[in-house]
Amino acid sequence: MQRINTAIFKRPELISNNIRVVTNYLQGKYPDYLFLNFIDNNVGQPYTYDSEGYPWRLFPFIENSVSFNTVASEGMAFAAAKEFGKLTMNLNKLDCNLLSETIPQFHDLSFRYRQFEDALNLADAQRLKVAHQLIECCKDKFHLVEEYNELIANGKLIKRAIHNDCKINNVLFHKVTTEAICIVDLDTLMPGYFIYDLGDMVRTFVSPVSEEEKDYSKIVFRENIYNGLLDGYSYFTKNILSKDEMRSIPFAGKMMTFMIALRFLTDYLLGDKYYQTSYSGQNLVRAGNQLKLLEVITKSLK
Repeated sequence: MQRINTAIFKRPELISNNIRVVTNYLQGKYPDYLFLNFIDNNVGQPYTYDSEGYPWRLFPFIENSVSFNTVASEGMAFAAAKEFGKLTMNLNKLDCNLLSETIPQFHDLSFRYRQFEDALNLADAQRLKVAHQLIECCKDKFHLVEEYNELIANGKLIKRAIHNDCKINNVLFHKVTTEAICIVDLDTLMPGYFIYDLGDMVRTFVSPVSEEEKDYSKIVFRENIYNGLLDGYSYFTKNILSKDEMRSIPFAGKMMTFMIALRFLTDYLLGDKYYQTSYSGQNLVRAGNQLKLLEVITKSLK
């Protein structure tokens, strides 16, 4: 049972509509594929609203399942990426125009950079001073925005129905066999580009530490994990990705890592309004962490 965060998902009905469209499609094309759908309430609706107007929903419980917050092995990276790749392959022929953006421009790097530029004009002098070094670092990485825009403008990326939040804890594993069972957290299942999913896996899989780590010396590129996730993702997607998309694989991790760094820094400049923080300057730490990870990824994928 979950309550939808309406501060982020302002139109919850878009989530349920997307999931129903995908469910109907998969039941027709891949009836044996395990895809989690809502359990409707007693009047046939996906949400039940409480007295404060918050929507609640219910999903089936998957027995003998467990989730992990960190990638512990190459095998785990392979299994998780394979599961995300399988979803992408299964939805490859679905008309993604049937789906809505549950968070508009969620992974649009150009849009996120414009938000960063706007924040530079709105931030107070003290925050601009404290963040000066990271601000300049982000400006120096503008070439990634240009590369992203070029890929889209020239039609080198194909828009598909994708998960859009490919982290290890969004895959359920069997607690005994450790095999991947299914994907969860389908709120961002919507149109997007494969680099969003693959890039988020690279960003969150390859480093042994999370974006909360303050000691940046611990941020390293685990090549075996990277190779495992690429092998897993390509297991099902190698026959659907175009030649241009295959050439853009090394860009995926750089793009998504830079985008998250921009979002953390933007939020810091605007007064920490979006991401929850537990101490002063946490978003600055997160932004610096991701820029360090971007540096590590860039050096490793030359």
